Amino acid sequence: MSDAGVSRGLVRQLEERSRLISAGHRHLGWKAGFGASASLQRFGLDGPLIGFMTDASIIADGTQIDISGWGRAVAEPEIFVVLGADIPTDGGVDAARAAIASLGPAIELANIDPPPEDVEEILAGNIFHEAVVLGDDDPARRGADLTGLEARVTVDAEELYRTTKLEHLTGRIVEVIAHLAALLSDHGEEMRTGDVVICGSVVPPIDLGPGMAVGFELHPMSPISVSVR
Repeated sequence: MSDAGVSRGLVRQLEERSRLISAGHRHLGWKAGFGASASLQRFGLDGPLIGFMTDASIIADGTQIDISGWGRAVAEPEIFVVLGADIPTDGGVDAARAAIASLGPAIELANIDPPPEDVEEILAGNIFHEAVVLGDDDPARRGADLTGLEARVTVDAEELYRTTKLEHLTGRIVEVIAHLAALLSDHGEEMRTGDVVICGSVVPPIDLGPGMAVGFELHPMSPISVSVR
């Protein structure tokens, strides 16, 4: 991306990441956001935006989290990948595919406050990221193999979504990873072995209110859940 707002926002974001790591937080990986076609068109983007995750992001499966101080809390059922190799600065889709060692289900919690209006500020605020639940990853899915997988999403134990179109809203996972790696490369960073990357919500974001519980199953993999108060 050549947009100056994207570049400025990512510089500010990476400065905040560096500050947190210097303060003792451990790097976990990266996240994609705003990759749905409507968001790309709205903000004039050629691919998703990127955010970062540290160990402070991780919450356990089944955790209840307090959202009382949030503006607009949403849950996003996502697919995460684990990288088994560095992605070189001149890598592309083939390099991204080769680097993906496994994948699994994730639920991201985001606080969309204030509402997204300016790309620089969205990036500087780390794309509203608050927390993430990570399920078990499956190394048989290396290269982002989605064959036979079905997303099943529940709210308060009632099924809300069921789909096999796992890349319909996010774009192809290998292309998402390649795009994010290119963005980082433009700013002197790389995607490295062991990085966890959440790839965008496979269904529309779910607005949360106190007492709600969200479950996500990337069938036939084990389900995960989170609840809020």
